[in-house]
Amino acid sequence: MKLPLSWLKDYTNIDGVSPKEYDAKMTMSGSKVECVDYLGEEINNVVTGKILSVEKHPDSDHLVICQIDAGKEEPIQIVTGAPNVTEASVGEICPVCLHKSTLPGGVKITKGKLRGVVSNGMMCSFQELGLDHGCVPYACDNGILFLPKDTPVGVDIKGVLGLDEYVADFEITSNRPDCLSVIGLARETAATFERPFSVKEPVVKGCGGDIKDYVSVRVDEPELCPRYTAKIVKNIKIEPSPAWMRERLHAAGVRPINNIVDITNYVMLEYGQPMHAFDYACLSDGQIVVRRPQPGEAIQTLDGQDRAITSEMLAICDGAKPIAVAGVMGGANSEITDATQTVVFESACFHGATVRLTAKALGMRTEASGRFEKGLDPSLTMLAVLRACELVEELGAGEVIDGVVDVCAADLTPKTLPFEPDKMNALLGTDLSADVQKQLLKRLAFQVEGDKVIIPSFRIDIARMCDLAEEVARMYGYDNIPVRLYAGDTTQGGLSPRQQMERAAAGVCLAAGFDESMSHSFISPKFYDAIALPADDPRRISTTILNPLGEDFSVMRTTVLPSMLDSLAHNHAHRNPTASLYELGTIYTPVVKDGKADADQLPHEEKILTLGSYGRLPFFQFKGVIEALCRELNIKDVSFVADSENPSYHPGRCAKVYASDALLGTFGAVHPLVAKKYGFNTEVLTAELAMDALYDAIDSVKLYQQLPKFPASTRDIAVLVDDAVPAASMQKAIERAAGSILESVKLFDVYKGKGIPEGKKSVAYSMSLRASDRTLKDEECDNAMQKAIAALESEFGAALRS
Repeated sequence: MKLPLSWLKDYTNIDGVSPKEYDAKMTMSGSKVECVDYLGEEINNVVTGKILSVEKHPDSDHLVICQIDAGKEEPIQIVTGAPNVTEASVGEICPVCLHKSTLPGGVKITKGKLRGVVSNGMMCSFQELGLDHGCVPYACDNGILFLPKDTPVGVDIKGVLGLDEYVADFEITSNRPDCLSVIGLARETAATFERPFSVKEPVVKGCGGDIKDYVSVRVDEPELCPRYTAKIVKNIKIEPSPAWMRERLHAAGVRPINNIVDITNYVMLEYGQPMHAFDYACLSDGQIVVRRPQPGEAIQTLDGQDRAITSEMLAICDGAKPIAVAGVMGGANSEITDATQTVVFESACFHGATVRLTAKALGMRTEASGRFEKGLDPSLTMLAVLRACELVEELGAGEVIDGVVDVCAADLTPKTLPFEPDKMNALLGTDLSADVQKQLLKRLAFQVEGDKVIIPSFRIDIARMCDLAEEVARMYGYDNIPVRLYAGDTTQGGLSPRQQMERAAAGVCLAAGFDESMSHSFISPKFYDAIALPADDPRRISTTILNPLGEDFSVMRTTVLPSMLDSLAHNHAHRNPTASLYELGTIYTPVVKDGKADADQLPHEEKILTLGSYGRLPFFQFKGVIEALCRELNIKDVSFVADSENPSYHPGRCAKVYASDALLGTFGAVHPLVAKKYGFNTEVLTAELAMDALYDAIDSVKLYQQLPKFPASTRDIAVLVDDAVPAASMQKAIERAAGSILESVKLFDVYKGKGIPEGKKSVAYSMSLRASDRTLKDEECDNAMQKAIAALESEFGAALRS
């Protein structure tokens, strides 16, 4: 919302307040000012000048030499080629750029020579001053701007054309539609600077007659149009608006057009109430009907576009056809033209959500729809239409018929809230007395009567005590509220145990050389095909998005694996030779009903730690990252069980990860066919670990162990077993059989090849034996070793290698 600061003087006094101070204080009181601009900032050393003489250039057919009275001691000479400067232009007054002047866009003017004749400046067109034709309707479209004859000579052009103006650009939040008006911002200004504030009631004299003899209004949808107010003006005179109105509209960012259109725009800016004017001659039988469009109806709007309107919208119609899209734009079939004799001024209140949906569906968001969609005060409609008619009479633009049509279904009873000063103090952390709070609220037009606060009708955003507390706080000054700690456990801060676990897991991944990645929770159903999920896999049942961005983002994922593979494939496609990524992503498992996701229930959300790597880590080093993660989280009894049933993974290089009997997740090499779909020609390793399962498996008790006093004894075992026997199962057997003196056992070699029978493999373990109270004897170590060998022979048919 652009606010010319001079306009404020109609309602409040800001004398002595600099633009910088205005910016700072209004922002601190809750009305954020983006900037305060000076309209004529780029215009310098440009004055009004009177043409004293015009002579032809001796060396050019299209140039003329002018002597200009610019208020200096002597006339200045300017050479111009403007087509409208002729000998008949003597006496005209125009903008003159003197030597070393500047214009909008960084244009600099200095004296020079044109065809050998000295030119000490330049005469300006309105375009060169940054204006459009509506600001100076008397101007020539292609030539020098000739000003009115009574314009003084030698004065700064900024004051003449209304460019000597500061304009504050406000960022208005969606809950404050009352501030989308000059009056609303003037009210905030008066409250902020503690200045008087007043708005003159519109006075309409009228010319007699009765509006009921001209027009009737029927509202078929009172919920969508709670109030519709109309007045009629006859004997319309279409002409340019006066300079003061054009200058204010231009400063506020609105293009002046003609007096009738400008009046509706002026009132919209002044009161925040959009208005529209219909050509009365275009209304069938003098009827206005506010209804939903009928099937097949269409309208050509004022921008010249034919638009189909549906029954979900609201239209302003006459007895036969739509003449406007309610709250958005009028129709070309009732447009004001130079031939218009009588107009109907419409001032209505429309349902904000309906206007928003209509504007979005038609792709035509306007100044009016932007205000209506935020919700407007129904009591504004009468004030606005009366103010428009007052301006009509003031500008001599027509004669106002007596009477007004006002169809009102809105409840105009003022809203009230309890006045609770103690609660507001407790919420704000202040110690303001009830009287001080009353005075602060009174500055914003709230009335406090006893234990109740009467809410002004324009403050539709006030609904609860906390809203009133906010008003007190911003008028008191946020910078004046004392700094206090919250009372309660919230001051403890810190991370929850689950957050600490997630941070520790991320730390392990980073230390292992993995980079964090992030992906969308919305995916395409085709992603499930890419990872080879069977048609009956329950993970294919996903929660569907009602308004997706597209098919690629149409369902909520039930697995992070395709997202991880997509990220890895992106790196591979960009010729990154290696990549290791991890993601703490969320999956959404729906409640299934009749084989489909139940749309009435929210899906279960679960975080999954997904790792992915190619070109860098071998299979067992990748497995080591998972083991390191479990060690860091103090998860014990971790085991890996081969899994050949997972369709997304290589059947011989995939394992489920367990902590005791609890399943933590899956890791392995991606199935070659899946990898090929993502463009890989190398092995891709991934892991999917459930964060809830990891958290539940954490052993919160960490026992301290003394450093050993006695030395350890090591023994190595190498056995031949069938190729299908898992090495991890053999290690468990050794741990069970060796007894209490076994400190640790580690796999250090798996060999297949020369000297090893077909279908067999050589597996070697290193056993570390130690007692806490003595040095072990050879007999004890040999006995433990023999027990381990016996267990391997009996359970797995292993044969000791010589």
